Formats: sequence, structure tokens, C-alpha cells
Amino acid sequence: MKNKYIVLTGLIAFFMVAASFTAYKSTATKKYKCMIQMINYTGEKAYVVTSLMTPDGKYEKTLNVLGDDEEWYSDLPKWWSFSNGINEDIDAITGATIGNGERHISILEIDEEKIDAGYTIRFETAVENQEYYSKDVEIPLQSSTIRNKVNGSGYIRYVRMIPN
Repeated sequence: MKNKYIVLTGLIAFFMVAASFTAYKSTATKKYKCMIQMINYTGEKAYVVTSLMTPDGKYEKTLNVLGDDEEWYSDLPKWWSFSNGINEDIDAITGATIGNGERHISILEIDEEKIDAGYTIRFETAVENQEYYSKDVEIPLQSSTIRNKVNGSGYIRYVRMIPN
């Protein structure tokens, strides 16, 4: 009788664990190599923030930050009002600023469910004592066009993304 109780308890525990794994939905991610080519301009190096935007134009997640001095993050006011150094831990996704005519390549990790679902990738730029561009580049997350070169309207000449 004691053995049957142990076996029954073990089976119940097994099915409970199995049910919890099937209830958990894992989100697959896809990595993209992202190249940013800057225009030729004078002045300090640019801060560039790459964000995932929802279909209705709201910030969902910061994907990359070029510029690691938090003192200047407020120069990117639209992004900073979302992130504010509190809503996200951006330490792992920051790097050096990028300057006049330079090129930067990084890896962006994006949930596959966001592709072809109305999301965009926004590149926001600012240079000390110069202009701020809240939408320097926006790339629709569409599988048919994500590889296209997209021209910038501020400090970014163009951005190109390819699956990694």
C-alpha cells in the first residue's frame, strides 16, 4: 500500500511539472546584424538609441544604446521619458558613442512574434549642442523588407539589418 502511495504521488508530481512546462510559452528570438553608417558632420560623437516600438508607436524595449555616459541620456528626451534609467537595465546593451562618418555594427535580438506584426525599430540620435532626431531612422519589422537599406534623416546616413 505504501509503494502504491509513493508511485501515485510521484505520478501526480510528474504531471504537475509537465503541465507547468506546457503552460509556459517560450518566445523564440531572432538575431540581426545591424550596421549604422553615420553622415559626415562636425561636433561631438553622437548618442544613438535603438528601440523596439509597438504598432501604435509606443516604446516597448531598448535594444541598444551607443553612448555610455548617463549624464547625456536626457538629451534623447522621448526615449529617456520611457527608459529614465529605472524602467530598464541598459548596462548590458550600451557601448561607445559613434562619430562623424563612422560605422558601427551590433547584434540586435528581436522576438520572432514581433516580425510582421506592425512593430518598428527606431533609431534616435543626439549630438551635444546640436540637433536631436527622435526618428532619425525607423525600420518596419517586416520579413519582406527588413534587409533593405534605410536612409536616415539626421546624423545617420543609413541603417542596414540582416539576419545573423
